[in-house]
Amino acid sequence: MSEAGQERGIAGVESASPVLVARGIEKAYATLRGKLEVLKGVDLDVMAGSIVAILGASGSGKSTLLNILGTLDRADAGMVEIRGWRVDPLRDDELATFRARRLGFVFQFHHLLPEFSAEENVMMPLLIAGEGPGAARERAQAALADVGLAERWDHRPAQLSGGEAQRVAVARALVAGPELVLADEPSGNLDQRSAAQLHELIASLARERRQTFIVVTHNDRLAAIADRVLTLEGGRLTGT
Repeated sequence: MSEAGQERGIAGVESASPVLVARGIEKAYATLRGKLEVLKGVDLDVMAGSIVAILGASGSGKSTLLNILGTLDRADAGMVEIRGWRVDPLRDDELATFRARRLGFVFQFHHLLPEFSAEENVMMPLLIAGEGPGAARERAQAALADVGLAERWDHRPAQLSGGEAQRVAVARALVAGPELVLADEPSGNLDQRSAAQLHELIASLARERRQTFIVVTHNDRLAAIADRVLTLEGGRLTGT
């Protein structure tokens, strides 16, 4: 898939169409007791500017589903389409390029590099993608301002609170202008106040910037800000 072709394809997709379409997603693992079916034909549409929360018991396959939707893992069957592009047939190197340019990720632990400042951590995805330092720094500063950390750009992770570090992780996820942000328990490691601030940040990004989120969570308060709440049970998604 050429970058030029990719650009034309994405530009031609109407804004009203789903950001993500998944159909018939199946995944199973081999265990000592035999085949364990985790996902059994999952279907999902995610519209632009929406927050979709996925709930489910531990071990239900939520993270597995998120990894497949985010191209970090491959399904055994089914298809995933992001902004009109089928991603499941792509080679690993093509997926890596697509992921870096089109998707953002936030996990329970911020995974910031401790020896670098907040600004440098946010710059990292752009530098890896080949962007020049000057442009990467400018975009990182804008992303930090978007999450309310413009004045903390030179602080290292150890100098930030847990909530601030997680907001830096959100800025890092947003800096490349992703089509979709996938978040796995993003407030699971935060105190109640910091979690509430993060939830409000996610809600405002969706509301004001039409950023699209898929969030896996056990947190009822995070689920409460979502436009759709789905539950993964028995390998299938249910909800509205």
